[in-house]
Amino acid sequence: MAFIADALSRIKPSATLAVTNKAAELKRAGRDVIGLGAGEPDFDTPENIKEAGIRAIREGRTKYTAVDGIPELKAAIVEKFRRENNLDYKPSEITVSNGGKQVLYNALMATLNPGDEVIVLAPYWVSYPEMVLLAGGTPVIVTADASTGFKVSAAALEAAITPKTKWVVFNSPSNPTGAAYTREEVKALTDVLVRHPHVWVMTDDMYEHLVFDGFVFTTPAEVEPALKERTLTVNGVSKAYAMTGWRIGYAAGPEILIKAMGKIQGQSTTNPSSISQWAAVEALNGPQDFIPKNAELFAKRRDLVVSMLNQASGIVCPKPEGAFYVFPSCAGTIGKTAPSGRTIGSDDDFVAELLETEGVAVVQGSAFGLGPHFRISYATATEALEEAGRRIQRFCGNLR
Repeated sequence: MAFIADALSRIKPSATLAVTNKAAELKRAGRDVIGLGAGEPDFDTPENIKEAGIRAIREGRTKYTAVDGIPELKAAIVEKFRRENNLDYKPSEITVSNGGKQVLYNALMATLNPGDEVIVLAPYWVSYPEMVLLAGGTPVIVTADASTGFKVSAAALEAAITPKTKWVVFNSPSNPTGAAYTREEVKALTDVLVRHPHVWVMTDDMYEHLVFDGFVFTTPAEVEPALKERTLTVNGVSKAYAMTGWRIGYAAGPEILIKAMGKIQGQSTTNPSSISQWAAVEALNGPQDFIPKNAELFAKRRDLVVSMLNQASGIVCPKPEGAFYVFPSCAGTIGKTAPSGRTIGSDDDFVAELLETEGVAVVQGSAFGLGPHFRISYATATEALEEAGRRIQRFCGNLR
């Protein structure tokens, strides 16, 4: 008798979590490991936000709240979208969940029927296709490689749309590549979507504030107002506000969809942590001046990592526009022999041998839908990045 649900056989465990756990395991065993797998800022949550959480506890704001967010947080989110994205929403068009991941999951669970297709642009965040499969849909992968800056063309998007397409998942700046679409590039894609009124847009804007070199972020519903009525604009406080563990994600979209997502949440997790919600109110309404300063530091780390990787034999690393990831190619190492005597036949092998030989934990590109690449998160101390760069250079130099 099969006790575990068939649905679980359709999905894989999260590769990013697996790498993070493996690195932690090796550290506990006494190995000197530099973990570059987790997409988590190393900055502490700002003091005013922490104080808001502590104040919520002291004032007894520790009870159940409305299923999909307290009115004060919904009001702060409405104001955020107006202030930063030129988008007008009502509180009834806002939902708050336990992180951005739950927002995406709720939306897919609330809308997908067997046979429905969801276009996922690759390289993709590891959870997108798995969530589609779990919800009973079919992921349709549209891949862009380094030759286009990892950005999908309007023609490639158009070619993937069928009568069964229900959603397109759009993530800019991207996890895993850091690629960010310019306003013109977003417009080229939204022009396609306007012609296909049965297709909805799920846009993951989690890295909105982490853009560099004067890049200007735009989101699809802002670029093409005609799409607003079939766009779910997803964001959260995790990355820009260094609040990963607080678990607050949010989204804005048409009321019919928001209500359906609330129904799912009401029968699964119910409300996000009341304390985290009050902290998120302060995050969105409080001072924002630290965000560009953090982005500036991330840009310096990006430049350091890109430079060191491009000095490693067999590695080619493009310079991304945003987020805190690089997605270098390790194609030049394939077929070579590692110090262990094993041949590197894939990016999975490269990542495994690098961890074993040099104690540097990175994530294989195949987990994001494109090999032979690997993802490095540079959201960690500069000294650790410098040491990791030296180890990667040494590892590549010792391949035969």
